[in-house]
Amino acid sequence: MAFDPADHWKGYLPPPTFEEYSARYTDFFRMRREDGIIEVRLHTDDGPYVHTHAAHNVWPRVWQEIGNDPENQVLIITGTGDRWMRGNPKGLNPKPASDLEPDHIHRRMMDGWKLIESFIGNIDIPTIAAVNGPGVHTEFAMMSDVTFAAPDADFMDPHFWLGSPPGDGQGMALEALIGPKRAAYYIYAAKSIPADKALEWGIVSDVLPREQLLDRAWELARFIMKRPRYTRWAAHNIISRHWKKAVSEDFGFHMAHQMLANVASKSLVPDPELLADSEARKLF
Repeated sequence: MAFDPADHWKGYLPPPTFEEYSARYTDFFRMRREDGIIEVRLHTDDGPYVHTHAAHNVWPRVWQEIGNDPENQVLIITGTGDRWMRGNPKGLNPKPASDLEPDHIHRRMMDGWKLIESFIGNIDIPTIAAVNGPGVHTEFAMMSDVTFAAPDADFMDPHFWLGSPPGDGQGMALEALIGPKRAAYYIYAAKSIPADKALEWGIVSDVLPREQLLDRAWELARFIMKRPRYTRWAAHNIISRHWKKAVSEDFGFHMAHQMLANVASKSLVPDPELLADSEARKLF
């Protein structure tokens, strides 16, 4: 940057550097940065990312670190290989939420809550998602300013199917993008929205061959970087304004209801019987 506060402000405490936080979170994200463009790639052992509580816990902090670093001026988010991410529904919750300690329940609630709040509230730069294949937890990809998708990518909220209310942001994003009536059907019926339909309905900006996704994301990011910094900042805030309103007005309601139902139901989520409910899936 042309202006370095350390040269002017006595006692200035700089945020962690890119080298520091990219190394700290390397087990969950591979990061690279060129000319102000930061690419964040989800991974597990350099393969497709597998969702875990530990990874879920670091997401809010990663968004904070990225947002606090003034050298980051455009963000690209993507996955690894041919999948956006993989769920692990049988291994995430070994017992019902009602059997957990109160602090454990609180920690899990705050991880999910701050994941969305941090992404929407702390990142004040243009955001581009490159959804490189099928997978769960596409909410922050859908909430990015621009979303590219591979032809086999899909968008689905599986919570109701598995015994939990749709409260972590995925359902909220679908409601905002495709409308409440259509979103309700796809949530209740556990229907997946394929990439071509996602493009038609405005969930994604474009569908591209997987091998072209990142090239197109970087091409757009470089185009964005040619514009003045204040223009980029203001454009992102204008474009993402509806997400800030949704998070402020609705997200806490969604998340609180999800956690309340998970505890009050005293059932395992995902419920193994519901997970195996393949016949019901065939009805839709």
